[in-house]
Amino acid sequence: MTFLELAKARYSVRAFKKDGIEDEKLNAIIEAGRVAPTACNNQPQRIYVVKSEEKRKKLAEVCRYTFDAPMILVVAYDKDRDWKNRLVSGYSSGETDAAIVCTHMMLEAWDMGIGSCWVGYFNADEVGSALSLPKNVRVTALLPIGYAADDAKPAALHSMYRDREDTVSIL
Repeated sequence: MTFLELAKARYSVRAFKKDGIEDEKLNAIIEAGRVAPTACNNQPQRIYVVKSEEKRKKLAEVCRYTFDAPMILVVAYDKDRDWKNRLVSGYSSGETDAAIVCTHMMLEAWDMGIGSCWVGYFNADEVGSALSLPKNVRVTALLPIGYAADDAKPAALHSMYRDREDTVSIL
């Protein structure tokens, strides 16, 4: 499968089997995130692997979109490590870096037959508190992850794309 075929085939899985992910596959997914490009290679990403039922329940209390996944990757960045753009007041690379890391992990997972769903609908402070994360760590995404349930399927809008002219301009 080419990269473009992989990118088009991947969809947000919202129903999971109870089976966990094998350690070697989890390690490969995490490695894909670890080697993702970050601004100035500062590598501010923090990935928290939430496996325990207790911690998954705590996450479900502050975010209703965990989809009862057997595992949730919490993608965050360390505000003390992210690159600060001195030309733009208040800009840091942390959220962008974490998004790149998350994308790498989602695509690596899909390549191994493991589904995921990028979740951004939560209060980052509540998630940080639920997991007792350090104050300098900012959560940017939750990634429920696991093997897709037999009845899992892409959302209706999955294969709908805007016309190229609506999203690309040649200058």
